[in-house]
Amino acid sequence: MDIILSIVGLLFVLTGIIGSFLPILPGPPISWVGLLLLYLTKAVEDNWWVLGITLVIALLVFVLDYIIPAMGTKRFGGSRKGMVGTTIGLIVAIFFPVLGIFGIIIWPFVGALIGELFNKTDSKMATKAAFGSFLGFLTGTFLKFIVAVVYLGIYIKVFVEHADAIFSF
Repeated sequence: MDIILSIVGLLFVLTGIIGSFLPILPGPPISWVGLLLLYLTKAVEDNWWVLGITLVIALLVFVLDYIIPAMGTKRFGGSRKGMVGTTIGLIVAIFFPVLGIFGIIIWPFVGALIGELFNKTDSKMATKAAFGSFLGFLTGTFLKFIVAVVYLGIYIKVFVEHADAIFSF
């Protein structure tokens, strides 16, 4: 049973990393569930401090992911349409990787710009607002990614320390 919990936990942690980029999946909370599954194995001793602190961080980042893009948008005079455009641009980048790795950066900005152009007639102001929407999106995504990768590091460290006990029958 420990092996199954470890494998499913690793899948959750990896899914959390992917979820850092996808607006549909809450990356850090999913990664935290992976840590929880590892700590539920009989081989790994309970460490409620680690689980509690990582849960608080995951939930804090989850909430900040909604606040940071709005702050960036507001700071640069953006609108909700710009934020929606950023998300649509991200989805386009994921499902139509025309520009390769640069698409994940270019398409959200293009989406934000189009969203702001729908909202404002002045292209200069729309470009500035799109930059704010995009900057907020990048900041939130980077924060989620860093937390999810740190959780992967914690998972690997704990797993390696207890691998013998996990794989013992």
